[in-house]
Amino acid sequence: MTELTHSKQKAPPVNLSPDDGQLAYELDRAHVFHSWSAQAALTPMVIAGGLGSTVWDFDGNTYLDFSSQLVNVNIGHQHPAVVAAIHTQADILTTIAPAHANLARGQAAQRILERAGDEFSKVFFTNGGADANENAMRMARLYTGRDKVLSMYRSYHGNTGSAVAATGDWRRVPNEYARAHVHFFGPFAYRSEFWATTPEEESARALHHLERVIQAEGANSIAAILIETIPGTAGILVPPPGYLAGVRALADTYGIVLIFDEVMCGFGRTGGWFAFQSLGLVDEPVVPDLITFAKGVNSGYVPVGGVIIPPFIAEVFDETVFPGGLTYSGHPLAMASIIGALDAMENEGIVDNAARVGSELLEPGLHALAAKYPVIGEVRGLGVFWALDLVADPTTREPLSPTLVGALKAKLLSLGMLPFFADNRLHVVPPCVVTDDEVARGLAIYDEAFASLDV
Repeated sequence: MTELTHSKQKAPPVNLSPDDGQLAYELDRAHVFHSWSAQAALTPMVIAGGLGSTVWDFDGNTYLDFSSQLVNVNIGHQHPAVVAAIHTQADILTTIAPAHANLARGQAAQRILERAGDEFSKVFFTNGGADANENAMRMARLYTGRDKVLSMYRSYHGNTGSAVAATGDWRRVPNEYARAHVHFFGPFAYRSEFWATTPEEESARALHHLERVIQAEGANSIAAILIETIPGTAGILVPPPGYLAGVRALADTYGIVLIFDEVMCGFGRTGGWFAFQSLGLVDEPVVPDLITFAKGVNSGYVPVGGVIIPPFIAEVFDETVFPGGLTYSGHPLAMASIIGALDAMENEGIVDNAARVGSELLEPGLHALAAKYPVIGEVRGLGVFWALDLVADPTTREPLSPTLVGALKAKLLSLGMLPFFADNRLHVVPPCVVTDDEVARGLAIYDEAFASLDV
């Protein structure tokens, strides 16, 4: 494997000014309105810079970024190939309307399709994952002539109108303005809704539940089933054997478009280009009708997302106008960042690195921590996409209290790690470029942090 560009980590620059950090904090608190937050109590961490799997503040303190920010910096911070691609495109053409053809746009689409597979022929570019899901649902509705979209309760699909209505978690409830969204329970054997005792039972019963929802809602009213291939923020819920194949079969039986949301789990995160491809190596391969993406396709260096479309849906709009568009669809700087990122990931074996790190280092390392600390109720994941389900009692599986979760987060930060928490779960999601030494250091930090918990 080609040596990863970020394998030799550099220290933060010596000319950092704590005064700049203070100014950044003051300006933020005075003028910036933060997402998903009550504003008054916020004390945001100020980040000055980063490289690879490391970020630092203006005081020179470094942090191992095992959050990948919002699980999107797959190629790591400041990868030189991506930065150079953006610089080069900026010198050529910084912006162009989506109605025009642009070389970078065509090349970005080509590279994405090469990795998605021969079943797909077109890419519709958006500004991020939420509007990718919006447009995938729109395509499914127009293709089928139906209205309803089914999605899981344990899910997150974005913060725009239909995307947040399709979301299953608490963020949906104050935002339910879009119509025709129906939710169902997906499989989650550790906290089963179906009294299942094996993964096979969980899969079969979850599929029975989904079919009954389809029948009860009226199959002829359902345009799409929208699911995260591996639900991410909801807990990195790797589907049990046979589940995705069963959903595919139900979609085919009832004439429903199957959409896989790969915004978080795509482009290297699971050790494959797409999560459905990674899962296909260990279970029956399943190909969706539409794929949505964002985050890892360029690691968020420039905002971008999109929908990957098969010929049978794309051709519907050959003679019929697709009633959707965005001013910045296929923005040249975003397109260049995709080209730079995907080429570097290919040339440097970054996706293979994620797969190897997951199977050889993170999986055994996290299971060793679970054997040592009963507060870790379950370990689940693959690639560089893992979650630790934290419990107050391993028998009852009662979730760990918010107070203790907060204490664990504070301890990890004090030890030099930037973690990712969602409810009672610690998500272990380093960049795909993470090195063996960084994983060893990360596991040691987790070990020390769990040892400090008073449980």
